[in-house]
Amino acid sequence: LQMGPGMEIDIGGIGKEYAVDRCAALLRTSTDFACLVNFGGDLAAVRAPSMRPAGWRVGIEAVDAGKPAAERMLSLRVGGLATSGDARRFLVKDGVRYSHILDPRSGWPVEGAPRSVTVAADTCTQAGMLSTLAMLEGYDAEAFLDGEGVRYWCRR
Repeated sequence: LQMGPGMEIDIGGIGKEYAVDRCAALLRTSTDFACLVNFGGDLAAVRAPSMRPAGWRVGIEAVDAGKPAAERMLSLRVGGLATSGDARRFLVKDGVRYSHILDPRSGWPVEGAPRSVTVAADTCTQAGMLSTLAMLEGYDAEAFLDGEGVRYWCRR
């Protein structure tokens, strides 16, 4: 992959998801309190709150809202939640919007990728990897996630 001047590769997403999981692991071993770790929308629930046994109420951000707004609300009892998409990180060139997630085979954004994929999994790192891999599947994102057997929400 050749990168031109001013181009960078950012692997911060998986680093942030790993940090969420590490914080959750520390909380799990050091307290009996219900905890939700949230690093900019990458989440890990340690335990469901006793007042809300169905779990933490979390929102999936609307991709076209213009300002932060939840498109869907869901409950997370335990485990991780992560979202990949182009709501905040993208490039517009010659009137065409390109996602920041690049196909490593071509170096270009994937054709037919969803605008947003949110995945719930055992860990935040797993959720983040699956949501990004689903984006890389383009038109086949939903089929990929169905095959993984995880809860997910795709926005096209």
